[in-house]
This record gives sequence, structure tokens and C-alpha cells, in this order.
Amino acid sequence: MQHLKTQIVIAGAGPVGSVAAYYLANKGIDVILLESGADCALDLRASTFHPPTLEMLDKFGITKKLIEKGLKAPEYHFRERESGQVIDFDMSEISDHTKFPFRIQCEQYHLSRMLSEGVQNLQGTQVRFDHRVVGFHQDQTGVDVYAETPHEIVQIRADYLIGADGSNSIIRKWLDTDFDGFTYPEKFLCFTTEVPLEEKLPNLCHVNYVSDPEEWMVLLKVPSLWRVLVPAKEDQPDEQLLTDEKKNDVFDRLLGDGESVETAHRTIYRVHQRVAKKFVHDRVSIIGDAAHLNNPIGGFGMNSGIHDAFNLCEKFDRIYNASADADEALGTFQRQRHTTTHDFIQAQTIRNMEYLSDGESGEHGRRKAEMQRIHDDPDARLNFLLRQSMIESLEQEKLVA
Repeated sequence: MQHLKTQIVIAGAGPVGSVAAYYLANKGIDVILLESGADCALDLRASTFHPPTLEMLDKFGITKKLIEKGLKAPEYHFRERESGQVIDFDMSEISDHTKFPFRIQCEQYHLSRMLSEGVQNLQGTQVRFDHRVVGFHQDQTGVDVYAETPHEIVQIRADYLIGADGSNSIIRKWLDTDFDGFTYPEKFLCFTTEVPLEEKLPNLCHVNYVSDPEEWMVLLKVPSLWRVLVPAKEDQPDEQLLTDEKKNDVFDRLLGDGESVETAHRTIYRVHQRVAKKFVHDRVSIIGDAAHLNNPIGGFGMNSGIHDAFNLCEKFDRIYNASADADEALGTFQRQRHTTTHDFIQAQTIRNMEYLSDGESGEHGRRKAEMQRIHDDPDARLNFLLRQSMIESLEQEKLVA
């Protein structure tokens, strides 16, 4: 068995774990970043970077590279599929509140690869692919982390362990913490296509949330593709959802000629609204999807995970470089991020989902009227933009001691 030592081990080299590793390494803290796969996963689900996330990443010179790879999306639309009505929001209105009054549409794996490659060039840092964390044991002075490779078990002695290992987190499971919430009854089906939807559908911007009583959808543009997200019945077999027949059906109703549409990817996944009871367990912390899950409407999932990483790593910077009390600093992280997740992330994503999926019900009519009222009132519109861009949540977080 190989034995290693470091200050902090991070499980998971997705965008959240890679951001945490990059932050800590830049603060002179020794890190070993473990990833179960042979490379950063080619995950297409998350593709939206909100203004506060861009500001955080800009501290390390990352945002410029994301802008170069991605698409600027200063506008987004809430659309009625049947009537074609559009309620549009322009993020240039929050330019007094952020250096980046727009979203960047860019697949998350670009960030993961960019950071994991950069981390390897920083002193005191290792990135180990094909290392799957299988267990850990903590005591008063540190944590022993055990990782499985294709050939052996590696033991790493560290001061702390960060679990950024996604929705099926082994770290969270070993902690045996409650993961309360619910799972949406429908599946989510995502198609990607190179077909230029903007040339076929009028007044389409890069980010579109489309409500409909039969089949709501989300249309998102990334540099090389359009992503089309639709719901699917829970009892419909996955193999049927991935057929050309299903693809043709979706694009027939969207464009009128589904058979002519070629897709690059077809992905099915379940969506949850869940929050771990605790994010900090002595010397082990969980962040990102390991700590909380929400539906994708609004693009809050990856962004809130990155916000977790920055908040937690700022606390570790204070612990290692400013002699801060560890229990106090990590307790503040727990209170700040748990409060933000409950009071903002969960609540806002549920509201966004309800707006799309309630169709032509009376409740939907009330929500639509409220959305129109917000759009037409400059003060209400500004507050809505600050909330949807996640700026408000981070301002509120600062008030949590």
C-alpha cells in the first residue's frame, strides 16, 4: 500500500473540486486532488456561469479564458410555447452591481480541465486520476483517506478532507448525514444538436425557458451546440427515450421536421431537491452536489457549488495563513452556505420549475401575471435580476455570522 501525506485531500475533480484545489494551491496549501475517472468527466449538464461566479474566478485569471471559450448571454427569456409570448430580461441593468453583467454559456468540463491542468503546475499539489475514494477515518489530528486505483489502495494522511464527489458522493454516504428533500417524478431528457435553432425559431436568445402544459423545455446555446431539455414520463423506459422516434417527436413539435435533426448527445437523468443536514463533520466537509441538489432551471447547481468552494477555501486560507480558529471558521462556512442553500437556491429553483411545468393551470396564470408585473416594474425587475443572477444570495450570505 502506498502512503502519502498532505494538508487537504479533495475528492472529485469536477468544476467544484477543481476550483477548491486551485484556490487552496494558490494560497500555498498542499493539496491532493483525487478523481475516480481517467480524466475530467465530459459532463454536459451544467453550462451557465453567473456573474458572481465569474467575479470569483476572475481573481485567478480564469474568467477571461472562459469568456474566450464560451458565449456571452446578457439576455434570457421566459417564453410561452403555445402563444409565443416572451418576457425578456436584460442583465445590462445590473451593470452597477457586477463587473460581468451577463452569463457565460460554456460547458463545465472546460473549467474542470483548465483548473486541473493548472493545479498540477503549482507547488505542493498533486492531481491523481483513476483514484476512487473508498473510505476514510478521522481522528482529533487528521483524516486517513483511502483511494482505490486499478492496481492498489493508496492511503493519504491529511489534515482535512473535502468531498466534492457529486450527487452520489461516497463521502456523504460514509458520513451518514441526512439528505432530505424529494425527487421529481419525471425524468429529464437532454438532446444536443448543431442545428441552428436561432435561424428557425423567431426571437430566440442564448437562454430560453419555455412553459407549456404538455411539454415545457429549456433551450440553451453553448458555443458548438444547442441543448434542448424536456421532461419525460417516469414510467417510460430509458431505451425508448433514447430512440430516434422520441427524438423525432420532440423536434417535430419544436421545428416541424424532427427526422432531419441530427443529435450529438442524448442523455437521461433524474433531478432532485435535496440538502444534507450538515456540510461540516469535524475534519470532513462536503460541497457542491455532494451537499445539495436542485433542478437545473436557472443554472444554479454548478454555480452554488463553486460558491461553496470559494467560501470554504477562504476559511481554510484563514486557518492556515492567519491562524484562525478552525472550529469557528468552519462553523461560519456551515451556517453561511447551509442558510443560502435553503433560503435561496432551493426556493428559487423550485419556483422556476413551477413556472415552466404548471402549464395553463390557474396557478400558472397567476405566476405569469406576476412575472409580467415584475418585468414592467423597474425596481421589481432589478431585484429579480439580482436574485436570478445569484448576486442577492451572496449579499445576504455576508450577513450570516
